[in-house]
Amino acid sequence: MVLGMGTLAGLPLLRPGVRRLRESSYDRKGGNSDWWEFAPGQSRNIAEIAGAGCIKHIWSTMWCDDKQQFRKIILRMYWDGETSPSVETPIGDFFGMGHGMCRNFVSLPLQMSPQDGRSFNCWWPMPFQNGARIEVVNEADKQLNFYFYVDYESYPDGTALQDYGRFHAQWRRVNPTPGWADPAVRWEDNHDKMREIWRTPNYGENNYLILDAEGRGHYVGCHLDVDCFSRQANDWYGEGDDMIFVDDAAWPGLHGTGTEDYFNTAFCPKQEYSAPYHGLILYQGTDDWPWRGKNTLYRYHIEDPIFFEKSIRVTIEHGHANKLTNDYSSTAYWYQAEPHKPFPPILPVEQRLPRL
Repeated sequence: MVLGMGTLAGLPLLRPGVRRLRESSYDRKGGNSDWWEFAPGQSRNIAEIAGAGCIKHIWSTMWCDDKQQFRKIILRMYWDGETSPSVETPIGDFFGMGHGMCRNFVSLPLQMSPQDGRSFNCWWPMPFQNGARIEVVNEADKQLNFYFYVDYESYPDGTALQDYGRFHAQWRRVNPTPGWADPAVRWEDNHDKMREIWRTPNYGENNYLILDAEGRGHYVGCHLDVDCFSRQANDWYGEGDDMIFVDDAAWPGLHGTGTEDYFNTAFCPKQEYSAPYHGLILYQGTDDWPWRGKNTLYRYHIEDPIFFEKSIRVTIEHGHANKLTNDYSSTAYWYQAEPHKPFPPILPVEQRLPRL
């Protein structure tokens, strides 16, 4: 079974026995009440699929009289009868935008569309051999009205998908990061002192952790959400290098040159931008404080996945040598063979909420 040969190149391929199917929230009574209702605290499976197949697209939108709904609603996914989820994130973060916000942007695997980014779309392919289950949990204290499509392919009995990794996504947050910079030392006042700080070595200790996985697979990217909530010395967070450790290596086999560089931008960007594989989709800086407030960047390794045979740790400095105290959160995406390393418990609601 070939899951695809590229969006356009694979279209002429005839695939006998493959069926296109959908789970959705349509009104089973034939009316127009095309949503599912979730009471506060309620969990429901929006898709329970048997056999072999591949989810190719998920669309959702929602209505909840809670301004923090996108961090209070949890999305979980399970493959092949597993009991530990392979996907566990707040719903807004899963679809590519942090800080409990939505806004229009376009990337290849994830998109938020008008009106005002409230239409969520995911195009990550999600294969499974023996069933798939998608669960939504309403941890808001208001009723949730949830609309959804789960579009998938169903494969003939006996289809072997053992060579395909299972899709995973995980959300993390550290609020605040443990910075050590002296706020009294500013670049414009003391260049020599700042250069001394920049010479402080760091090879990964106390970096912000984006992904810690074990097994065989490949990392396909993340979005990073940084809230610079206080003034600090040279508080441009982009001096933090990305460091990726593959297969228990003590030294980062992939070592970057700065946060903005990993996310394929340059020179302290202040312009919002989205492209298929990278973007800066939220910037709240001002002329007198360029790095204040909330920022969201993404980098998706569609053309250049990072392979691992035993383990992978994807990390990034919070400022050079981890000197900055900021609010960091992220969602990592990867494929791997099961079983996967169990996720740490997701933070409780009050620790997921964005800073006001």
